[in-house]
Amino acid sequence: MFSKVHEVAKQLNRVIIGKERQIQQALVCLLGGGHLLIEDVPGVGKTTLAHALAISLGLQFNRLQFTSDLLPTDVIGVSIFERDKSQFIFHPGPIFTQVLLADEINRATPKTQSALLEAMEEQQVSAEGQTRQLPDAFFVIATQNPTHQVGTFPLPESQLDRFLMCLSLGYPDAAAERALLMGEDRRSLLKSLNAIMHADELLQAQALVRQIHASPALIDYIQRLAQSTRESGLFAEGMSPRASIALLQAARAWAALEGRDHALPEDVQAVLVPVVAHRLRPIKAVNSKTNASADLLSQLMLKIAV
Repeated sequence: MFSKVHEVAKQLNRVIIGKERQIQQALVCLLGGGHLLIEDVPGVGKTTLAHALAISLGLQFNRLQFTSDLLPTDVIGVSIFERDKSQFIFHPGPIFTQVLLADEINRATPKTQSALLEAMEEQQVSAEGQTRQLPDAFFVIATQNPTHQVGTFPLPESQLDRFLMCLSLGYPDAAAERALLMGEDRRSLLKSLNAIMHADELLQAQALVRQIHASPALIDYIQRLAQSTRESGLFAEGMSPRASIALLQAARAWAALEGRDHALPEDVQAVLVPVVAHRLRPIKAVNSKTNASADLLSQLMLKIAV
């Protein structure tokens, strides 16, 4: 099963050049059953990666461009009165899919952003007094521009906490950028991608990930990490229990991709920053040129005994 996931990774690496670790982290996020937030400046491949993931995993895909005038009904759907049937008929919005790409999610108002909360947590949508289920394999892959850019609305903590992982692609190195300049257009490459997996296989892989063994010692390690974020005085709030669960989920998925049936502290360390950093607010920024939460987490990790 996981051999197919490695095939997916190879295909993605042909489209997104020089970002092998971020691609593995993105696959870990989906194998862990979580939603993915990709934060970076425009033009580094965030949307292309999301689209390539959906195609490679054989999932139904909808893309929704978030803007300041987008309404919650544009996401969820709306009931329209149809005269020939003499009744209101619900017209599902783009959220009724397997992968919703919420492109530039922080350009929409908080009211519209909140339309995703129930879907991301409960895998269902409540509209006009009715609850409608979303597909079993349902993921939100959101892209976000840096919050200092004009026309952005910061995501609230409750929204950020629903993303299992947050990644940053960053600028390509010189070799990767040269390959991009001399190669085929990345969007054109999307048309040539194949569906290597399908939804049922992805669900099976997720079930296998949940069976990856986590020893009591590993659970203790995760608890010590969580407690250190709460007691260090470095963050406004520490890791929530949901963050601890997410960290364990991601560590199991990382171990599965590494070919092991048990998770190790090294797996926890590999996913700690993308799982936890976006959930924490440093009381004081360490360095304005870096991700302060990630920097502080890395420091804490070095102090916690395995």
